[in-house]
Amino acid sequence: MTTPNAAAPQTRPTVVVIGGGIAGLSAAWTLSADTALRVVVLEAAARPGGKLQSRDIGGRAVDVGPDAFVARRPEAVELCTALGLDEELVTPGSRRAYVWARRRLRPLPAGLALGVPTRLGPLARSGILSGAGLGRVAADALRPGPSGIADGTHPDEATVGRPDESVASITDRLGHEVTARLADPLIGGIHAGDTRRMSAAAVFPALLDAARRGGSLMRALRAGSAAPATPETPDAPAFFSLRAGVAGLTVRLADALVARGVELRTSHAARQIALHGGTGPGDPRGDRVGSSWTVAGAHEAVAADGIVLATPAPAAGALLAGVDTAAASILRTVAHASVAVITMRLRRDDVDRDLDGTGFLVPRVDGGLVTACTWLSTKWPHLERPGEVLLRASVGRAGDDRHDAMDDDELTRQVLQELGPLSRVRAHPVEVAVTRFAHAFPQYDVGHLGRVDDLERALAPLPAIAVAGAALRGVGIPACIASGRRAAYAVRTALGRGDAP
Repeated sequence: MTTPNAAAPQTRPTVVVIGGGIAGLSAAWTLSADTALRVVVLEAAARPGGKLQSRDIGGRAVDVGPDAFVARRPEAVELCTALGLDEELVTPGSRRAYVWARRRLRPLPAGLALGVPTRLGPLARSGILSGAGLGRVAADALRPGPSGIADGTHPDEATVGRPDESVASITDRLGHEVTARLADPLIGGIHAGDTRRMSAAAVFPALLDAARRGGSLMRALRAGSAAPATPETPDAPAFFSLRAGVAGLTVRLADALVARGVELRTSHAARQIALHGGTGPGDPRGDRVGSSWTVAGAHEAVAADGIVLATPAPAAGALLAGVDTAAASILRTVAHASVAVITMRLRRDDVDRDLDGTGFLVPRVDGGLVTACTWLSTKWPHLERPGEVLLRASVGRAGDDRHDAMDDDELTRQVLQELGPLSRVRAHPVEVAVTRFAHAFPQYDVGHLGRVDDLERALAPLPAIAVAGAALRGVGIPACIASGRRAAYAVRTALGRGDAP
């Protein structure tokens, strides 16, 4: 995919965006708002969109990657509005979700802050914890404090300059059962990660702040207004999707970019970047006047005045290796987890359970392959069809790549075997789609944000280059959009094309 006249002589400053996922496309959208810039997007795959993918299943478009984005962050909604997709926004048909605990599916209780309980009563009624586990939580509720809640400090600001901790080291204050049965499936599930290694500062800064305040962790989360991971208005949606699937966002965005004159080149992997002219990166003046870049692609080289690197961290590190070894080394330290999604269309009579919610999570401690199952045709009513249901099982997380050794048929059989007691699936699906995402989820290990700061400092002496994507400051769609925008503004500013708003 490319615009006409892509090979015509160009006199405008050129910015090359490497990577056509949502972060790269968002960077291109921000850059192309300045009509004085030429913007070229290089995407290695045959289609843009990255992990935002859909498949035709039973005659409707079904997301096989992310299927929603959070409503409390504005970036994705703002982009949908800019692209004229307001009327296509849809909300989940249910707020109920379950977790597999103590040999049955149990509803997640009210008062959870990303899987961390803030209210004892709903947790006790849920039956998720044993009596001993509930006793540990009750002991926390009786602790005096916390201190410093009413000092006007924003939770994120209170953690600045303080040592990072793993999520599990904090949630273990409420007992190992809370970590294993709630925090790890929810927080760990979002990142396909392990909360015993996961940076609280990066994934849940309010939790780190609450731990630092002392006293009851639950009370600190409540008083610090961290408890609801939903908007203040009870009826406001927590999540949005699009009627044609979240993947439809990147389809519309790619079309809009082409209409703006952006050169969108698919099946065009960047092989190498090189810097020419100016002074070296060790020059104390940081004087890069007269410098330029070359991006060597699969078919041709593109001369560039600026670059946005919006590829996964390993690819970005490989590209930077010949330019800045420190930045490349930092990117290469980011571990990644592989996952797979098995989307199934079944006859309604073959699922012997009332699918009265969005789905369920499966804790790591249970040892199964399935980490979660989404009841798609309940979660998204526009996908419902008479006489059938759509289910989506997720497998894979940090430390568990068993699915990589299975072919699609073997993986499907194992998933169906596990879903038997969980969702009471009694027969093979009418249709199955297996989608694999190798090394797709960056792991935010303890100290992650410090490493991101080090990366940005390493890149600062280089002219008009910035990094974007899920490996930096958030894996969700809004966070990736924000990352792309931020990188685009940094490059625009370096080129003298205006500051970030």
